Amino acid sequence: MSEPTTALVTGANKGIGYEIAAGLGALGWSVGVGARDDQRREAAVEKLRAAGVDAFGVPLDVTDDASATAAARLIEEQAGRLDVLVNNAGITGGMPQEPTRVDPATIRTVVETNVIGVIRVTNAMMPLLRRSASPRIVNMSSSVGSLTRQSGTAGEQTTGPVAVAYAPSKTFLNAVTLQYARELSGTNILVNAGCPGFVATDLNGFRGVRTPEQGAAIAIRLATLPDDGPTGTFFEDAGVVPW
Repeated sequence: MSEPTTALVTGANKGIGYEIAAGLGALGWSVGVGARDDQRREAAVEKLRAAGVDAFGVPLDVTDDASATAAARLIEEQAGRLDVLVNNAGITGGMPQEPTRVDPATIRTVVETNVIGVIRVTNAMMPLLRRSASPRIVNMSSSVGSLTRQSGTAGEQTTGPVAVAYAPSKTFLNAVTLQYARELSGTNILVNAGCPGFVATDLNGFRGVRTPEQGAAIAIRLATLPDDGPTGTFFEDAGVVPW
């Protein structure tokens, strides 16, 4: 029998990340639950295992180089390779975020997690991804990162609130996704960004209108793309999101 597909989901101890892990696990995959909080991570692993998922905990703080390196070492010991990386961990930085009043430190903190954290983890996992027959990288973005949707003309409803740290961090992440896709063009590594929609999670004070399970669907779809699937594209459930 062939070895199971192995995935790592960052920020997987709750919300959308947990449901991504559950959804991939339901496919029979082995899923690494990446999270920095030991207690929450192990509770999530226990819950997933109780549901029949082959889950294992991966201590991971995406803002820390040593943590990312250690996580890669753990996955190598666990599986020898990584087939799918879902960069889901993210923060808002708190609201309000009017550009005329924001503390620049807030922007640095958000970018460190939402952008540099993705680069840090992706690069740490790249040697393991290259060992896979069909590696996939899924960056969980947001439609608030779409400049097209942010710049609606008068009378049109723009996407999300004014948020000079969070929204541009997702625009930045989209641009980073494109750069990875360009560099890896011609390889078997597909790199895409996905928007989960307005999901009720603690990130937004549970004001969202979609469930975490619904929000996880786009990540699962992008994680399971066929070998001739798209790369360097931004998707939501309804289709392609404009940059």
